[in-house]
This record gives sequence, structure tokens and C-alpha cells, in this order.
Amino acid sequence: MSKIKYAQVNEIFCDLLKEIRITKNLRQADVAKRLGMPQSFVSKYETGERRLDFVETVLVCEALKIGIKDFVTIYTAKAAKLSKIKNG
Repeated sequence: MSKIKYAQVNEIFCDLLKEIRITKNLRQADVAKRLGMPQSFVSKYETGERRLDFVETVLVCEALKIGIKDFVTIYTAKAAKLSKIKNG
């Protein structure tokens, strides 16, 4: 995967986590409290400054009250749209 494509799909990942948080009317501090982490942890993964591994992603999804399957489905759809735009 090219660095450009990776950056684009990573941006989709980060933006989706932020979008879900906002849709659920949660502040970064609310999610951080549920995770037992500082607010800066949430800020850093939402801005892409810090990457989440799979286990952390599952925990964040639990804190956001969205199933990992649902998250992956939404993420995959958004990433596929990007591919269609690029290839279309």
C-alpha cells in the first residue's frame, strides 16, 4: 500500500472514530473517562498523532458503545468509496 493511500485510509479511520463520538454527544473527556485514560489519548488517536492497535480499537468501540463489527462495516464502506473515487 502506498504511503498516500495509507494516509487516506488512516484519516478515514480517525475521522470515523471522531464522527461516532460526536454523533453520540460525547466529549473526548467522556470517552477518555470510560477508557480510564487521559483526554489527550482520545485527542491523539482522533488526530492521527497516535495509532490504535486492534485491541485498543475494540476498547474504544466499547467505550463508544458501537460493536466492532458495525465499526468495521462502516469503515470498510467509507474506504471502498475512496477506492472508487480514486479508480473511477
